[in-house]
Amino acid sequence: MVNARNSGIHGHVSKGFEAVREAFVENFSSRRELGAACCVYRNGEKVVDLWGGIRNKATGEQWQEDTMAIVHSATKGLAAMTLALAHSRGWLDYEERVCTYWPEFAQRGKETITIRQLLAHQAGLFAFDEPVSRELVADLDRLALVLARQAPAWRPGTRQAYHAISLGFYESELLRRIDPLHRSLGQFFQDEIASPLGLDTYIRVPEEIPNSRFAILDSPGVLERVLGFPIRLTFATLYPRSNIYRALITNPGAAICNDPQRVYSRNLEVASGGGVGTARAIARAYSVFATGGKELQLRPETLRLLMAPAIPAEHGFYDECMKAEMQFSLGFCKPGPTAMFGHPGSFGHPGAGGSFAFADPLAGTGYAYVTNRMGTKLPFDPRDVALRAAIPAIKMSF
Repeated sequence: MVNARNSGIHGHVSKGFEAVREAFVENFSSRRELGAACCVYRNGEKVVDLWGGIRNKATGEQWQEDTMAIVHSATKGLAAMTLALAHSRGWLDYEERVCTYWPEFAQRGKETITIRQLLAHQAGLFAFDEPVSRELVADLDRLALVLARQAPAWRPGTRQAYHAISLGFYESELLRRIDPLHRSLGQFFQDEIASPLGLDTYIRVPEEIPNSRFAILDSPGVLERVLGFPIRLTFATLYPRSNIYRALITNPGAAICNDPQRVYSRNLEVASGGGVGTARAIARAYSVFATGGKELQLRPETLRLLMAPAIPAEHGFYDECMKAEMQFSLGFCKPGPTAMFGHPGSFGHPGAGGSFAFADPLAGTGYAYVTNRMGTKLPFDPRDVALRAAIPAIKMSF
């Protein structure tokens, strides 16, 4: 067993950001970090770029400059970027009904669901009644039929329930309908965001990337899970009929993103949780959104909407899956009393285990943290919180 505390920390920090490096080092010495990377852009300039620790606990292989890790639900922020581009290009209106662009969606009580409601986890489509296998997820046309046939769990717009895995499937099909080239969300992200910006980030991981580029996850033990997760959520994850169990653990479940032989699933799009990338690449994407988006030709109106406060469901922001209040808007997580980050106009998304990335337009900042040691604190891991607290001019909203 290799002790990550003895592993080297690499990279650089600009003057005034030395405290971020100190927090990164302390994550290894005091917060049980294994392998990780952190990157910060300020006004378009890379001011923090750090990596270190162990990529593979079993072999002791080091985390390299180009090591990529799965970021789980932080993928949702990358997926939301694709729809923001679609909005800027005039392909969709967030206030319009989904069925305006996807007519088959208008069945079984989904006729009035707006794009805004869907992206805010207010559509009641957090789970599937029909079987959803890996083979079905790989067949976008067949998957679209299942998505269209799914009935909401309750009247859309009344309650919020975290669409842990399902959201990305709905987003991808919506994008296929409005994109003149009918690309999937993962392909669109690669063509229109990752490639133009030169990002080592994928929503659809290609076959040719070697396993050696990927960080191997170190999952918490049973006791750590029981003691770490909120007690109500812990009990809910043990009950197969609970909302969170159906949304996250089964049919198809988050494990669909993993592959025992290839580390992470290849050529399979799970836009709610299967994104893989470096902290550097993800921070760069958020930096573009934080500084006007000219590189991607984002319209000011789109950015204004992303910065606007979240709009609650009729019953408020209490989440029927997560058993706590969370605020979501247009596919992103927003700052709130239970999820403090950045200035009020910030937007981003955390991922299970500790990864987090966001844009803070008021501070001109793009930030990302990725790790392979799965933590249990929600919504933000103490390692990430320590790093963000060390960034100058980044306040904790609320």
